[in-house]
Amino acid sequence: MKITDTHTHLYMKEFDKDIHIVIQNALNKGIHRFLLPSIDTSTIPSILKLEKKYPNICFPMIGIHPNKVSTNNLEEELNRVEKWLPKHSFISMGEIGMDFFSSRKFISEQEYVFKTQIKWAKKRKLPIVIHCRKAFDQVFHILSKEMNSNVKGVFHCFSGTLEQAKKIIDMGMKLGIGGIITFKNNHISQFLHHISLNHLILETDSPYLSPHPFRGKRNEPMNLRIILKKISKIYSTSENEIADIIQKNVENLFFK
Repeated sequence: MKITDTHTHLYMKEFDKDIHIVIQNALNKGIHRFLLPSIDTSTIPSILKLEKKYPNICFPMIGIHPNKVSTNNLEEELNRVEKWLPKHSFISMGEIGMDFFSSRKFISEQEYVFKTQIKWAKKRKLPIVIHCRKAFDQVFHILSKEMNSNVKGVFHCFSGTLEQAKKIIDMGMKLGIGGIITFKNNHISQFLHHISLNHLILETDSPYLSPHPFRGKRNEPMNLRIILKKISKIYSTSENEIADIIQKNVENLFFK
């Protein structure tokens, strides 16, 4: 079995002391690739360092996380992203999007940064990895204006409704399913079986969002097998068969 963790922040300080062990533990469980989303350009050097140390295992993304968007140095940070883009082969523009969970202070700034990065993704034919929290209406509106047939992508850490899931799929995008699916009383597991496996990819978002029974502890890529096991139960399908389908989805999204 081979499967990809499509969203993991292995470059963060939480992994400084044992990154080799973390990666080896995941490899031993069949998780053979790790896609690394950036938060802003300050994280790019650490991401590229991991890519160099683990070639064809760690793959870098580039983008500005919506929680990093403010009025301070906004254009400067966008300029830095734009200068990085031709310098390296990034697998995706991500993670980008909008987040109103803790504040609605920078709505127009988030919209501007999101639209700008989508335009860059279209120009370079890169998939987009979308962070969307309490901002579905705004994100859908922007995508309806900016998307075209050249843009593929995924809603990272999907936690919306069945109606929202269908809308995402109608746009030709994937749903990123992570540890939330294992939480008690999570609503996604109640309707996920209505969605074809062809529209899903899996992620950990490590070191965040550890699946049950490890909530509250550091998450890591090997826990993707826990998420896979939960998906297997929801769809009443073997883990191997699901892994094969998910792997094809990942190949089509990020590696073609």
